[in-house]
Amino acid sequence: MLTDILLLAFAGLMVAAAFSDAVRFTIPNWLCGLIAAGFPLVALAAGLGWADAGLHVLAGLVALVFGFALFAPGWIGGGDAKLIAAAALWMGWTDLAAFAFHTALAGGVLVLLLIGIRRMVPVFDLPAGWVARTAIAEGAPVPYGIAIAAGALWTLPGSALFAAV
Repeated sequence: MLTDILLLAFAGLMVAAAFSDAVRFTIPNWLCGLIAAGFPLVALAAGLGWADAGLHVLAGLVALVFGFALFAPGWIGGGDAKLIAAAALWMGWTDLAAFAFHTALAGGVLVLLLIGIRRMVPVFDLPAGWVARTAIAEGAPVPYGIAIAAGALWTLPGSALFAAV
């Protein structure tokens, strides 16, 4: 029961991170911190051994290094890098590749949707105030937190952690 609640909380926090990124183009540190802090609780509740929990931590660390390697040249934001690491902590080593694949695929779909919507804005002659400071504004950054959340939620049901519950 507790593990179910924690998995639901993880899903809710990932959705909150995606929403925050979509609306504000930022993912708050406290949100990534809550996601990461929830992992030890679910690890205890699911009865993960030290070796399995250690592999989850390793996945989070590898994802953090990878995320900041993408952040350094400006390809993703710092919040995205931290969110990738926090989500990877929950995915673990065995599901890290699936999480990365699902996130990349969701990111590709997100970018294609944004390109299509941005091209449609002039057709509909929307007021500038509606478009300004949104993801559909020309030249606006891509809120990649949406793709990260989608990748995590896509991977979670087939993950080893989910099966352990």
